[in-house]
Amino acid sequence: MGKEKLVTIGIIALILLVAGTIILTKNVGIIGKSVEDTSSEKFAKYLGEHSVLYVQTGCIHCKEQEELFGENLKYLTIVDESEMQKFIDAGIEATPTWVINGELYVGKKTIKELKELTNYTE
Repeated sequence: MGKEKLVTIGIIALILLVAGTIILTKNVGIIGKSVEDTSSEKFAKYLGEHSVLYVQTGCIHCKEQEELFGENLKYLTIVDESEMQKFIDAGIEATPTWVINGELYVGKKTIKELKELTNYTE
């Protein structure tokens, strides 16, 4: 194998190594989770303890609200229309509705809004 070919292979290998390292260190923490995922999980657990989300099957805004949490959705306290008495007792007239500190907040909320409504601090 010629010297030029070895140099070319070496350069390509170095580029791949550097690119892979940058991608991994930028997106993944020490334990294999992205920093954002850890933060989101922590907030989702907090939100699940301090609020209730009322949703309805077939409601596009409810689906969008749930999708905002991805895998962390499991930490939220969610009530759907199959528990209609809970809807009635809470005074729910539209979905999605968040109940936070006894107050009703109708409509899809951003993570930032939910952090503000629950007085969440990191």
